[in-house]
Parts: sequence; C-alpha cells; structure tokens
Amino acid sequence: MSALHINKANFNEQVLQSDKPVLLDFWASWCGPCRMVAPLVEELAAEHNEFKVGKINVDEEPELAARFQIMSIPTLVVIKNGQVVQRATGARPKSQILALVQGV
Repeated sequence: MSALHINKANFNEQVLQSDKPVLLDFWASWCGPCRMVAPLVEELAAEHNEFKVGKINVDEEPELAARFQIMSIPTLVVIKNGQVVQRATGARPKSQILALVQGV
C-alpha cells in the first residue's frame, strides 16, 4: 500500500478512527529535506501493514498543520488511538522513522 493523502475531509476516518497507529508526514513540495524523506515514507507504507502512513501537504492543509503546531518540516507525527504518541522534526534515516512507529 502507498501512503495515503490525508486532508480535512478524510482526517477523522483515516487517522483518528484508525485501529492501527498512523505515521503522518507533514511536508511541502518546495522543502528539500521533505523530498529526501518522501521515498523513505513511501517504502515504509509499502513494507508495513501493521500501521498506516499518511502524508499531509502543509500548503494544501494549513488547518491540519496548525492543529499539530507544525513549525518546521518535515515533521513526522505518530498517532495511536487518536492521540499523538511520537513526534520528530527534520530528515532522518528510514530506520529512525520506523523506530518512531514501532516504539508505540
């Protein structure tokens, strides 16, 4: 499965009501570090079905970015049972991204 495009319309269903942990990647097309993280996030989405992976474009979804107080991108947020349980800002290797989700 590939990463889900998360927006205001599907946020509650795909993220808050998910029965699996959700890794959210807050990104923008103009962000260099975001472009470095994007393929890693997509790989994790394809390789792991024990959690969901979603991408939120901060330029297209400013309300969601504000809701999570996103000040820098990329920011990775892990949500479990509707609550933020992990958060990391900045580009990082795939192993560290996976550890964020597996640590919950």
